[in-house]
Amino acid sequence: MEAEVSEVLPPDVLAGIYIKIRDAEAKLTADYEEKKEELRSQRDVISAQLLEICVANNATSIKTTVGTIMRKVDTRYWTNDWESMYTFIKENDVYGLLERRIHQTNLKQFLEENPDKLPMGLQADSKYTISVRRSKA
Repeated sequence: MEAEVSEVLPPDVLAGIYIKIRDAEAKLTADYEEKKEELRSQRDVISAQLLEICVANNATSIKTTVGTIMRKVDTRYWTNDWESMYTFIKENDVYGLLERRIHQTNLKQFLEENPDKLPMGLQADSKYTISVRRSKA
């Protein structure tokens, strides 16, 4: 839904409104993040207690009247040697170990430095955007 502007306001008025809206959004986000962190901390305390109960009972799940508590192992993988990881992936042809995502800044820099080298299938979408810096007054 596009906002309709009934009259065109001067740029200084529009910039002031823009900054007020951005500040209000930032405050809402900060308030939300603070409340979310409080809830997450409370949930972490409860999770620790539930984990202790599961361990004490040697249980992977406990059925209650309000829901089933399940204990599982979460494993995360990472590397501290990317060169070796890239070599491993190439040697074993396991490119599926990487996520399908292009690093925007690095690709932009590469294309600026190599305008004659374009990867097959590369797509781009460019558009003008607006940003407003607060004056130092």
